[in-house]
Amino acid sequence: MAPLAPIESGALRSAVEVRDTRALPANKRGKPRDLLDELVRKGTLSVERAASVRRAADRTELEPTDILINRRLVSAKLIAAARASLAHVQAVDLTEHPPERGLAAVLGAARCIELGVAPWRRMGKKTVVVAPSRAVFEAAMPELVAAYGTPQLAIAPRAEITAAVARQNQRTLATRAESRVAPIDSCRTLGLPNWPQLALLSGAVLAIATLAAPAAALGLLTAWALLTLFATLLLKVAAAGATLFQRRPPQTDPPYKALSTQDLPRISVLVALYKETNIAAHLIARLQRLNYPRERLEVLLVTESDDLTTQATLNATHLPFWMQHVTVPPGRVKTKPRALNYALDHCTGDIIGVYDAEDAPEPDQLLTVAARFAEAGEGVACLQGRLDYYNPRANWIARCFALEYAAWFRVLLPGLARLRLPVPLGGTTLFFRRKPLCELGAWDAHNVTEDADLGLRLTRRGYRTELVDTTTYEEANCRAWPWVRQRSRWLKGYAITYAVHMRNPRALWRDLGLWGFLGVQVLFAGTLSQFLLAPVLLSFWLAIFGLPHAVADIMGPAAMISLAIAFIGAELISWAVTALGISRSRHKGLWPWIPTLMIYFPMGALAALKAFYELFGKPFFWDKTSHGISKEESLDLISGQPVQVTPLPQTSGASQKPR
Repeated sequence: MAPLAPIESGALRSAVEVRDTRALPANKRGKPRDLLDELVRKGTLSVERAASVRRAADRTELEPTDILINRRLVSAKLIAAARASLAHVQAVDLTEHPPERGLAAVLGAARCIELGVAPWRRMGKKTVVVAPSRAVFEAAMPELVAAYGTPQLAIAPRAEITAAVARQNQRTLATRAESRVAPIDSCRTLGLPNWPQLALLSGAVLAIATLAAPAAALGLLTAWALLTLFATLLLKVAAAGATLFQRRPPQTDPPYKALSTQDLPRISVLVALYKETNIAAHLIARLQRLNYPRERLEVLLVTESDDLTTQATLNATHLPFWMQHVTVPPGRVKTKPRALNYALDHCTGDIIGVYDAEDAPEPDQLLTVAARFAEAGEGVACLQGRLDYYNPRANWIARCFALEYAAWFRVLLPGLARLRLPVPLGGTTLFFRRKPLCELGAWDAHNVTEDADLGLRLTRRGYRTELVDTTTYEEANCRAWPWVRQRSRWLKGYAITYAVHMRNPRALWRDLGLWGFLGVQVLFAGTLSQFLLAPVLLSFWLAIFGLPHAVADIMGPAAMISLAIAFIGAELISWAVTALGISRSRHKGLWPWIPTLMIYFPMGALAALKAFYELFGKPFFWDKTSHGISKEESLDLISGQPVQVTPLPQTSGASQKPR
């Protein structure tokens, strides 16, 4: 298609003038000509296909444009031209004729992208505003009038509009992505650069105390380790009890069966990618299995500006019409939450979902989410799906990881939600109502466990998180050092999140109440303490087996026996919780590996040391987990059998190398 000519001032009419003074031309039946009629008149669409699209639109109550693009009958560019013709305004090629610089800043670049409009040219006292349709333009009219006076309509595809605004406002949008969360709620205002001195001072005091009175120092560490051990155990038992005694409704048809297509919300799914060339094609293939109307779904594949390899891979791939590629401009930090914040304004959905690059969601997952949001009250702002692994038998670490996730996502998190305690979210298979997500400022771009932080902020604002009955399968991190690196990032994020919310303990208590406040202490301080002090607790197994121990002389034989019984009881309870978790999963055959968790979890002590070292040196560093290490396969979630994922076809002649 030839480039469209720029708008001339004499050819412009405002939307109000068109609507009030000009009647739309009629077709042969005397009815106003609609988009399909216009496409037929222009020779873009045959009469037969137009009739077929009209019947499909009447049957499904979908917009004809969605069906046209879904069936790849007409391009977005030709649809924009037809809409411009119907509205008696000009179609604009924003690539050839970009907007005047500075115009978007009046309304706000992020708001322009969210509304789907681009202020284009000043024409005297009027401003030409490009929108994808008259309906979008009129919906934005109050804000456009307030910002620009009298706006006049021109039309271009929405993707062009978004790209044009983003191109001209990269620095503004990057800064917004890094600072959406209020300073008081963000870790960027913690003053972490001053912490190295505090760390050195604390380490020196601990070293001196240990040298001066080793038994007393070890005794104090032991006391704290035991306190946090039994506190976390008590919380674990309470959560398991809440899950175990939950009344489960009888199995019937899935709740989404009662929903019609027109009842389904529009869902936008964000997938942040960074150096994921090994898995990008597999991700797209897995997402294509989602059983959700494509006209009500959009998937945004979000890449960093310097990740030319992944960008080249996506550019060389035929993306479905409901997927788009968003590139995040450079900024001060490079984290997943920053990428999600940037892409959020590009979303058009009422529900915002998050997946990871290696995810394989169950096909009906989005239908399940839509049905649950329809049933739940507005107080439920977030639904967390279960996570599981499709490679649990890769090796011993993968088996233990699968056991850990079974207990966490099938027993402990549902229990925390039922007890109305803060739910530290997982980083994927998350679904939010858009309004409360934006009210909270979305994700903290500087926090390396943005999910746990967001879960806590939701609870503090009075919103609820529920676990939804659907599972996403992903790749277990099954190599020792990458496991340590990943776990260290999680623990560093837990420490940062705890520091953020505890800098005003009184406010935290006021927001959560006594039990919620105590729950935060156990979840965050208890977890961090258990990983850091794991060697201290492990040393007591030496005494249990009759070997000498520095604290044994202080405690006495009776106390040591009581402690041994308590340790064994705590371990058995943890095993029971894990067994309950795998009994509710597809990994029932892994139960013989449960005792080996005693060896698995102490690896976290090394991760904790790495986390606290980075906390004082590079708190916002995102130690990325590489995916696609295990054999590239995902599950056929209907049959439950592993199937190979075939990479998507690539555009003819496209290069696979970075540009």
